[in-house]
Amino acid sequence: MVDASLAPAAIFWVVLRLAGFKGALVAALAWSCLATVRRLLRRERVPAVLVLGLGLLVLRTAVSFVTGSAFIYFAQPTAATVGVALVFMASAFIRRPVVERLAHDFCPLDPDVMGSAVVRRFFLRVSLLWGTILLVNAGFVLWLLVRTSLAAFVWERTMVTWALMGGGIVLSTLWFVRTLKRAGITVRFGGVPALAADGGGSERRAAFDGPPPGTSAVLAPPVDSSGQ
Repeated sequence: MVDASLAPAAIFWVVLRLAGFKGALVAALAWSCLATVRRLLRRERVPAVLVLGLGLLVLRTAVSFVTGSAFIYFAQPTAATVGVALVFMASAFIRRPVVERLAHDFCPLDPDVMGSAVVRRFFLRVSLLWGTILLVNAGFVLWLLVRTSLAAFVWERTMVTWALMGGGIVLSTLWFVRTLKRAGITVRFGGVPALAADGGGSERRAAFDGPPPGTSAVLAPPVDSSGQ
């Protein structure tokens, strides 16, 4: 989180003070490129979403550099956040929640757990929750963008996003654990099989190798590697 958000925000702010807006644009893009190159040198897998994000950042930086518009630069990711929020909410209304698909990718669950009506309702509701969080975040960011100075906005945007996303993660995790407990399933994070009978089989346990569904797996829209 520090490498993806706090550090680039600090770099952008420092260069903004020293070299102005266009210098900060170049610094933010350079940070993202270096982060990608570092992955390649370490022979780490570079996710397709990271490559796509870098490509969009190049385009966004070029447009903002030519126009000199900070509003255009920051409004683009805000618009993308609104789009993602609407997708989350629409998926809940058509009863095909995006969160459930992310759970399959990041935190595989036993089919018996996934087929539970209680768990299905949780995924529908947490999709609405994250759609709301993302819309609120986009609204706050847009308000800050038109009301505060650019230097203040860089930090205020970062703090607002951290607070909302962090609160969403905590709330989703507690909600998820409580939902499964009420269904008679004990949640345990750490690499034990996803569903196992306890003793006589009266109690079930759900265990996960990754983050809990509806929490950090949902956090994304993926974090903009520029931190902006």
